[in-house]
Amino acid sequence: MVSRIGISDRAIRNVMYKHGVKMNREQSSGQPRKHKINENFFKTWSHEMAWILGLFITDGCVNKSISRVSLTQKNQTILHLVAKYMIADYILMKSYKTRTTATLNINSKEIKYDLMNLGVLPNKSLTVQFPSVPDEFLSSFIRGVVDGDGWVQKKGYVMNVTTASRAFAEGLLFVFQTWKLRSEITEEVTRAGNPIFRVWVKGKTVLPQLADIIYNDAIEHYDSYKEDNLRIHSKIQNKGVRICGY
Repeated sequence: MVSRIGISDRAIRNVMYKHGVKMNREQSSGQPRKHKINENFFKTWSHEMAWILGLFITDGCVNKSISRVSLTQKNQTILHLVAKYMIADYILMKSYKTRTTATLNINSKEIKYDLMNLGVLPNKSLTVQFPSVPDEFLSSFIRGVVDGDGWVQKKGYVMNVTTASRAFAEGLLFVFQTWKLRSEITEEVTRAGNPIFRVWVKGKTVLPQLADIIYNDAIEHYDSYKEDNLRIHSKIQNKGVRICGY
């Protein structure tokens, strides 16, 4: 309309307001939706959905004041896969503090509230609960948790997931114990006096078992040093042949 009528967009909005023409929020802000997204993505369980939920529950952020969710990852391949599975036309924002971290921003009220219903709330770090995930997709959810907040020793003897939520730590430990993996929780106190919990899986024969459980259901393989470190001793035991299961 600006190019056809020859007046500014502000003048057009003033005329519309004067005549009682309603404008939606995107129109009134002058910022129509630029990026598409499958807004039904978190409404149906799948291995892709469970994996991405695990990523959001560890590395994600739900904006309290606007309809935006964000996912931050050093491994940009993971962010590209997330965007692909969610059919998202996206832009990765690089952190000004580091060159190794990127953030995927998604502007969608539907996605925001679906994630909140699944337990990904604003300021979630201290209170996040372990979600009710169908058994069929639990391995993919744990894969997302490990890809998000997991740490795997380079020597391949121990792995842990760190969280500030006791409830989430206990739920994660229960899953590892159900899988009959050698696991435990340790508690530490930060300099600020806040408790943090580390859920450990230990043993050079146990970590390859965990890798088989959580990575063999991946719909599409992606490079991950965490998976590589989990499988170090399975490589040795199989004379350097990588066991992927894809």
